[in-house]
Amino acid sequence: MKLLSKIAASIGLTLALATVSLAQQVKTDYDHSVNFAQYKTYSWEKVQTKDPLLVDRIKSAVNSALAAKGWTEVPSAGDVEVFSIETTQNQQTLDTFYNGFGGGRRWGFGGFGDATTTVETYKVGTLVVDLFDAKTEKLIWRSSSSDTLSDKADKNTKNLNKGVNKMFQHFPPAPPKSN
Repeated sequence: MKLLSKIAASIGLTLALATVSLAQQVKTDYDHSVNFAQYKTYSWEKVQTKDPLLVDRIKSAVNSALAAKGWTEVPSAGDVEVFSIETTQNQQTLDTFYNGFGGGRRWGFGGFGDATTTVETYKVGTLVVDLFDAKTEKLIWRSSSSDTLSDKADKNTKNLNKGVNKMFQHFPPAPPKSN
């Protein structure tokens, strides 16, 4: 029975670690010399993605996040230009299924039983959002959210909104401190 408990605990720990590793990771950086209080409007310049259906979803998620911060979208000539790009890569998971753990006659002949491992390959995407000062054309803010987009359409909208909300959680950055 101790062996069965150890195996169950090991499987539980493995699943917990797998869940943590699949969580979205957000990275944000910005030009610390820029006073973001000067910006009130933005215009979209480009959304680059392999899936044309994602263009409007990405814009909608970012628009919602920026509107919540008091920014207004304008068709052109905004204070800030917004660019977004999706990058994808293949990742794999191993799924192992057991049909018994051994330990007596009812589980077989004292062995661990059979285990079958399958490899699942899936695409994960990172969304990058860049904000450029429209006058100087300099990058002023960049954020990326990994594991935000996948090849599973039903998860994309939920994950996209969650990732974008995390990206803009601490936006706009605090004004630069004067010396």
